[in-house]
Amino acid sequence: MSVLSSQASRENAVSLTTMVEARGVTKHVSTQEGELLILQPISLSVNAGESLAITGASGSGKSTLLGILAGLDVPSSGEVILNGTNLSQLDEEGRAAVRAQNVGFIFQSFQLLPGLTALENVMLPLELRCDKSAQLKAREFLHRVGLDARVHHYPQQLSGGEQQRVAIARAFASEPRILFADEPTGNLDSATGARIIELLFELNRAQGTTLILITHEERLAQLCQRRIEIAAGAIVSRRE
Repeated sequence: MSVLSSQASRENAVSLTTMVEARGVTKHVSTQEGELLILQPISLSVNAGESLAITGASGSGKSTLLGILAGLDVPSSGEVILNGTNLSQLDEEGRAAVRAQNVGFIFQSFQLLPGLTALENVMLPLELRCDKSAQLKAREFLHRVGLDARVHHYPQQLSGGEQQRVAIARAFASEPRILFADEPTGNLDSATGARIIELLFELNRAQGTTLILITHEERLAQLCQRRIEIAAGAIVSRRE
């Protein structure tokens, strides 16, 4: 039986369950010139299976917001609820445990370990969870992203598009409830980026994963069901 077949019930069960919610989230840091406000009070919610694009100019605060929503950073005020758990009430160890259970990441810089093959990079988070099917799942997702012939290649032996496909396979192989992607096509040429976008949404639909991504690419933002634009640390527009 395909590993992905286990996702059918999840896809059918996707409902209006809130997976990520921000309540009055702010972020500020102290500098020699005084306090710097990075995020003004932001509130939003994303339901199970939805896709949300966060857009905005460089320095607008979108990466900071993504990090806070994912529990990688903490807000100066406000709360983040991730799959029913209030991250604001947890320490770093507690937030890490919630991320391990719920969250996958795709980064612009791929974040592959250079000393591991493509297969080993995809297997690693599964092995850390003591998943006895780690190799089976890793091979299946590498197959899904078209890398059957590259499973034993190291990152330096792969093109940028191939490395990003390994990163996508790694993220989805862990069957995350929520996937955060930070400029997933930012380092890729147009044709490769288009293929990566296709893969990202194909796997998102197959698993019913909630997708929250940062992008400056209009074509990618338009594919998302919802969209917010950030400017000067505040939401200035929403497309629901």
